[in-house]
Amino acid sequence: GVASVVAGHPLDTVKTRLQAGEGYGNTFKCVLTVYRNESLTGFFKGMSFPLASIGIYSSVVFGVFSNTQRLLSQLRHGDPAAAPSLTDMTLASLVAGVISVGIGTPVELVKIRLQMQTQPYSKANVKLNSTAPGSPVYRGPIHCLRTILQKEGIPGVYRGNVAMLLRDVPGYCAYFVPYAMFCDWITPHGSIAPNPFSIWVAGGVAGAVSWAVCTPMDVVKSRIQADGVYLNQYKGTLDCMLQSYQNEGLKVFFRGLLVNTIRGFPSSAAMFLGYELSLKAMKRCQTETNP
Repeated sequence: GVASVVAGHPLDTVKTRLQAGEGYGNTFKCVLTVYRNESLTGFFKGMSFPLASIGIYSSVVFGVFSNTQRLLSQLRHGDPAAAPSLTDMTLASLVAGVISVGIGTPVELVKIRLQMQTQPYSKANVKLNSTAPGSPVYRGPIHCLRTILQKEGIPGVYRGNVAMLLRDVPGYCAYFVPYAMFCDWITPHGSIAPNPFSIWVAGGVAGAVSWAVCTPMDVVKSRIQADGVYLNQYKGTLDCMLQSYQNEGLKVFFRGLLVNTIRGFPSSAAMFLGYELSLKAMKRCQTETNP
């Protein structure tokens, strides 16, 4: 999880600015604007909270996916270690996607608020909060979380959870299933387990596919969660979709598609490689400790 955040956060910041910010144009222009205005540190805004919490989040997602697969294999074949079918992997992905929202929504909310809090906001006839647009609202992740709790309560912490559910349920199906398929496809015949290169490539391809699939709902989620920095423009997921479509057309739902797909490769490649190698190392240690 930590590996995926470090590998993908700079492009995640660019993606969020494209989806929820104003005046960035295309991906290249956005990168240049962030660098000119905020230097390299601008790309790492909001990284500390995901970095601190990603271990829990990733272990829950991967743990739920793996254990759901084992449970389904036990129910269907009487052996939890039996090779899962495509249906089993899909069901396990769906369950992992649902469970991930409970932990992931607050993390995503804080990350996006910190990424977006210094963005200029221009909106006619809108009464803004006391903080002037373009100046920091939050001092850091803890202050951000505390401020949201004080002003909006628990529902505020889970702002955008419906959009995230609609993003993550199909997103994880397009994440775990392609990973297993590509891993199996590129692993040499006769090998017991895929080598690190196969894991890296399969994880990267799965990440790119997954982010391409869930970009439309990712745009909606980003807009809803960034919305509360200065004002509350959207009443909910459907309202955000309708307003975005009315103001900018269908193309708005594909904002950040390129950067999402590009970012998905190194981020997910690092995630799966870190997961598989860590698991292998822990199994080896367990075998050596308990022969």
